[in-house]
Amino acid sequence: MARTKPNRLAALYARIAAFNVENLFVRKKEPGPPRTVFVNQDIPEEYYDKKGRVKKEHVYTPNQVITSKYTIITFLPRNLLEQFRRIANIFFLGIAILQFFNKFSTISPGLVILPLLVVLGITAIKDGYEDIKRHQSDRRVNHSTVRVLDGADFDNRNAMKPKSKTFVRGLVPKRLVPSSSSKKKPNTPDVEKAETQEANPSQGPSNNTPDHQPDLPPEIEFDDDVPEEERQITSSLPFGGLGGHAEARAPHWKQSIWEDVRVGDIVKIMDNESFPADILICSTSEEEENVAFVETKNLDGETNLKSRTAVQALTHLRSAKECVRKENGFLVELDRPDNNMFRLNATVVMPNSGNGSDDGKKDHVPADIGNVLLRGTVLRNTSWVIGVVLFTGEDTKIVLNSGGTPSKRSKVERQMNPQVFLNLILLAMMAVACAIVDSVNEHRDYPRGAPWLYDDNQSDDNPSINGLVTWAFALITFQNIVPISLYISIEAVRTCQALFIYFDTEIYYEKTGQPTLARSWNLSDDLGQIEYIFSDKTGTLTQNKMIYRQCSIGGKVYIGDPDEEDSERPSSEEVQSGSNDASSAVANGNTEKPSVSTSDTTATTTTTPSPPTSSTTKSKAPFFHSPELSSDLEEAFHSSSSSPNASHARALNGFFSVLALCHTVLTSTNKETGRVEYKAQSPDEEALVRAAADVGYVFRGRDREILYLETPMSRERAGEAGSGEGVEGNEKEKEKKGKDGVEVDVVPGDGNSSSRATTTNPNDLRDQRDERDKYEKYELLNILEFNSARKRMSVVVRKLDDDGSGGEKRNKILLLMKGADNVVFERLKPGADEALKEQTEMHLSEFANSGLRTLTLAYKVIGEEEYERWSERYHEATILMEGREEKIDEVSDELEQDVRLLGATAIEDSLQDGVPEAIADLKRAGIKVWVATGDKLETAIAIGHSTNLISRESNIIVIRGGNEHSRPVYDQIVGAIEEFFPESGILDDRGVPARRSSLHRRSISSAASHDGRHSRPRLHRVETGITSIVGSDNGDRPGGFVLVIEGTALGNALDDETNKDLLLNLAMLCEGVICCRVSPLQKALVVKMVKNGLGAMTLAIGDGANDVSMIQAADVGVGIAGEEGLQAVNSSDYAIAQFRFLKRLILVHGHWSYARNANMILNFFYKNIVCIGVLWWFQIYDAWSSAYAFEYTYLIFWNAFWTLCPVIAIGIFDRIVDDHVLMDLPELYRYGREGRWFGMKWFVLYMLDGVYQSAIIFFLIAYSYMSTPTTRQDGYGQYIYEFTTTMVFAAVMTANLFNGLNTSYWSGWVFFAVSIGVILVWVYTAVYNTISPGWFYTPVFGNNTFLFHSAYFWLCLPLTIVLALAPRYILKAWKFGFAPDDIDVMRWQVKIDPHNKNYAQYAFVNDDGLKGLRRPESHGRENSEAISRRTSRTDSVVSMPMAAPASASASRHSIRPHPNQSMISVRSASRTDMATGMRSVHRGFDFSTEEGGHTIQRMQTDLSERRAGRRLGFGSLRKKLPTLKKKS
Repeated sequence: MARTKPNRLAALYARIAAFNVENLFVRKKEPGPPRTVFVNQDIPEEYYDKKGRVKKEHVYTPNQVITSKYTIITFLPRNLLEQFRRIANIFFLGIAILQFFNKFSTISPGLVILPLLVVLGITAIKDGYEDIKRHQSDRRVNHSTVRVLDGADFDNRNAMKPKSKTFVRGLVPKRLVPSSSSKKKPNTPDVEKAETQEANPSQGPSNNTPDHQPDLPPEIEFDDDVPEEERQITSSLPFGGLGGHAEARAPHWKQSIWEDVRVGDIVKIMDNESFPADILICSTSEEEENVAFVETKNLDGETNLKSRTAVQALTHLRSAKECVRKENGFLVELDRPDNNMFRLNATVVMPNSGNGSDDGKKDHVPADIGNVLLRGTVLRNTSWVIGVVLFTGEDTKIVLNSGGTPSKRSKVERQMNPQVFLNLILLAMMAVACAIVDSVNEHRDYPRGAPWLYDDNQSDDNPSINGLVTWAFALITFQNIVPISLYISIEAVRTCQALFIYFDTEIYYEKTGQPTLARSWNLSDDLGQIEYIFSDKTGTLTQNKMIYRQCSIGGKVYIGDPDEEDSERPSSEEVQSGSNDASSAVANGNTEKPSVSTSDTTATTTTTPSPPTSSTTKSKAPFFHSPELSSDLEEAFHSSSSSPNASHARALNGFFSVLALCHTVLTSTNKETGRVEYKAQSPDEEALVRAAADVGYVFRGRDREILYLETPMSRERAGEAGSGEGVEGNEKEKEKKGKDGVEVDVVPGDGNSSSRATTTNPNDLRDQRDERDKYEKYELLNILEFNSARKRMSVVVRKLDDDGSGGEKRNKILLLMKGADNVVFERLKPGADEALKEQTEMHLSEFANSGLRTLTLAYKVIGEEEYERWSERYHEATILMEGREEKIDEVSDELEQDVRLLGATAIEDSLQDGVPEAIADLKRAGIKVWVATGDKLETAIAIGHSTNLISRESNIIVIRGGNEHSRPVYDQIVGAIEEFFPESGILDDRGVPARRSSLHRRSISSAASHDGRHSRPRLHRVETGITSIVGSDNGDRPGGFVLVIEGTALGNALDDETNKDLLLNLAMLCEGVICCRVSPLQKALVVKMVKNGLGAMTLAIGDGANDVSMIQAADVGVGIAGEEGLQAVNSSDYAIAQFRFLKRLILVHGHWSYARNANMILNFFYKNIVCIGVLWWFQIYDAWSSAYAFEYTYLIFWNAFWTLCPVIAIGIFDRIVDDHVLMDLPELYRYGREGRWFGMKWFVLYMLDGVYQSAIIFFLIAYSYMSTPTTRQDGYGQYIYEFTTTMVFAAVMTANLFNGLNTSYWSGWVFFAVSIGVILVWVYTAVYNTISPGWFYTPVFGNNTFLFHSAYFWLCLPLTIVLALAPRYILKAWKFGFAPDDIDVMRWQVKIDPHNKNYAQYAFVNDDGLKGLRRPESHGRENSEAISRRTSRTDSVVSMPMAAPASASASRHSIRPHPNQSMISVRSASRTDMATGMRSVHRGFDFSTEEGGHTIQRMQTDLSERRAGRRLGFGSLRKKLPTLKKKS
């Protein structure tokens, strides 16, 4: 078969259309070479060139980050290039230049070019205004402050490039720009702000500075150890004391703006402040551990805190005085900057002399990403950090993961270019035709002696040259075929549409007073054509707040009271005056907790404190309260071992004991409020421990290996309260003591507080021990860590007697476990609690179907001898040099067998308001929603369920990164296609057999398959103990397919074109896609894969800096002004306050804008064709001379006055259907998503309509006037402008009425717009024709006498108008009556019954669309069945019936059966892991924590030291506890 030769013209046009302006102005910066950072050291000689300047490769980029497009220098050329991407602008420029030559001039050349200058100027002003806003946002970020080391001998010699001059700094005087520091706290920029706005550490005394520095300027801070006499401040006051700045010679910290931070600077960051650059940690406030805790959700979307440690050799740099010493100078050798956020290799090179390190001879100390704080992260639960700046500005990892600000163009504008190009071709053909015919006529008539061709034999005036001149004149005559006013009209209309969005109260967030803002006005119609939405998770879909909702204990479900779950925990409560009850004082947060002693334990009363200045305290502390649980607990506390409910009482006690003890949470006491604070590494553990405290099981901290637990029984034994106190059922006690009788504050994070008592006062220690005596005590023996492979966490504890000497029988050893349901169920004791297991499985399925995150709890009693034997094996595993991790997991698994089931928890990852409903409606609109998050797989799936992205009947396909235990990514993708989509034809297109071996969706064979190129291992079905209940129909559920892919696998697929193409085809067959563990750059690559691979319209939405690249890569970027800052908003095209507002923004404003703009553009082309068509037909009777038929002013004002208002009214006021209909029926959005309102088909149809109408107008009027010798009463022949002015009237009235006919919504403004042009042309003609030559010459003076007195004028107008509009009117009437579409049906439905809101009840249940409105009520059951049978592969886009649930709260807090099921199936939401072949039922398991974090490592180290101590003969702490008590 011959190869088709590509069309050169099409290839040329494609090359021109793909021209990217930003490539000329945004030069992609190549990563620099490996660098060496010199800290307080001189730069070596080899770094300088011959002229004494630092070599280019050793000059680093400044810390100035600019997200704007323009600078003062590039604004004019770049903006002009962007505007001249429009073919029409190039054409108008050529026409204007042409008329500067006298031979072609029609009017003043300045007036000719003025419209083009107006269009270019207005567009440039709009673009400049948008970019000024970006510059202002950049300035707020770049002018945030940070403490930089200064004074004494410190000297930073690292060379930096000069900062860029920005638009705002160049045009706006600095004194006129409002200071960001006056509005918000320094070092909390909008881009990466901390969650609080109360604290302002840089303006007040910091945690490491003295409270009394009244005479110091605010930009200078000294450390605590600096004597007063060294704190001398000198001022530089130029010009007699006006201005100037303060200086200090002693080592100090000076406030500096971010953009002035340099590589090699030593900076000090305080708690809750953001990091201005990538920083190597030297030391932290945790002197013993030198660990810092950071919040990285702005980078990877993960909510749990990460621990970072200081470089051991630099931990002596704990003050400004130590940092400035020359002998403490060092250098850091680094790799070149890269965008990998999980990798950084560095070496700290110390001088040979003693430097305070552990080993002075050790010159080279390694450092990695665990020692680095990245820009975009926030310091949490750490008082301060001192570090050295390694990378700044564009070299930081977060910026390397972002792209430059793109110059986006709307799809409608891109579609207009070929249409304008066709019009230009048509114009050229018309001009060539006129030129050829004119030249032929002159060649024919000149030899005959035609008088008008006299002397036409000159070199510049002959028939051949005149043909060329006629061609140029024709271009000028017919130039309005491409209307220059179209572009300025589009800009004006889009501006109004942006204002409509801004003033829409439905998408205005009253809580923050934030409206929806259109930052890019030229993309409003793109909102109406979105096919794919890419969303971030944390902060976009979720609130980053875990709420304990339900639990299943002993086979019984307890549901939290919705009135209490969202309530705020009281800040403090008053205690009765004179109360000396220590337990009561503890319960009210007034005494010191066991682990940290910072408050006076002798205080007996408290007052309401002022709000804390630290942001570590949450504004809301959800409270779990279940009246039924309170009643059962109260009954359990008073039941005996022989009572009927004794078993359930033990289950209740064991369940909450596991919650309160099986974790890594640390505790501290707030110095200002006296409240107990839980410092949890992850929000999951925070919610679990808090829920246990809410019901009376309060974790009181740890003292080395001793855990303290306050239970209702311990309080009762201590005489603190009567029966039932501490249980939430007692409302009076709740009011008096704060609901649970204890104040607990939970701080998200991996707490930095020590777990040891720090009180040195003997009386305080005695009081503290007295308090601890009232708590239950457990000795922590082992922690079996949680990781993604184990999916469980266990602790081994020994319950100690009250006096520590009760004997061996009472000091029993317990294994407490929490984890995934399948993992725990596999380890249950065989034959025990089968009924409880089945009941718990049912409850877990119900929890998962409600979108809740689940954990299963179990326990085991271990014998002393059994534990001693296991402990010996565990110790041997921990000291292995090879295979240590595998051996530890193996030994741990030995102990975690034969456990007893307690129950399960259900936590809600609290969503933003309206997120599930919004996603459901967006799916109904046919939009595919993809979620890209940095969270782990289980969290991503859990969010998919809670947001309706994954339905209860969905099939989940999981693709994970290939390793030695799983199949390659390519094989996983191919296996998924073969198993679930064997008839898709995807593999056939690549020459791969459609069915390899027997991989079929109904069964999995054990036979291996080979295809010649890839050899895939067998896909095994792994039996886990619960997968057998999935059944043989796995993969055939009616809920469609959802693809879940991990970042490692995604990176593998994106690196290979074959894999990427396969992945894209697989994703297209799925209802939704969830990408987890992805980097910011991968988010952008996924968007580009869909955008470029499918040519689909994409929208990306996020709220953090990690979403910027994704937002910039999409056709439309939406930023949410959330807790993660405003950098996403600064880089976005639209800014909203809540995800739910996206629904109205797309379905209403987007659909309206697209339909309006498309209709306006088509009508604009049409009305100009009517005008140009009349001129063209006139050439037949004018010897093709390109002469004007109309008087020239009528042609000038055609687009300015006569026909402009109707098309503007269409763009501003038209409505295809009312907004409430579009919101109630998202299915109507398919008209925009499929691009039905604009395209080449509609363009040709409107052009043909214009040609037809121009022919009717010209020929009917021309032959009416020219068919008789005269139309005047005096008998003279008619003047040309008599009948051509009649043509003007007919054309104007026809065009305006045609525009009105294409308007769907007639309001007063539309009536005005349609009529104003007609009125103006009548008034103008009447006035213009009366201007006498005494004023100025006009060729139509006195035309009123002949025009308005002629019967032909009054006959031709109605006749031509009716005949011209008849075809379009008849076509629209036939379509509305005999072939209505869904829009027509809804407009008619709303018209005849505007108050009926049930019109959508049975709409779109199948492919018949709104024909469902005509169905009788008896078809309701069939409709419900149709809804239940929907899948992602049908044309219907409905994903849920329109009937609303009884109440949002009811569906949220209770388990209701599906309307089409008698009970919720445990087979809901099946899951197939293509990496292992394992199939399972998703029951909502999820648990978020930092695997191998510093806190767990520290605990494991302490436990290992104690085990080693006991092995050396120190004995058991349990045996020595009584002796320790007696000594105390």
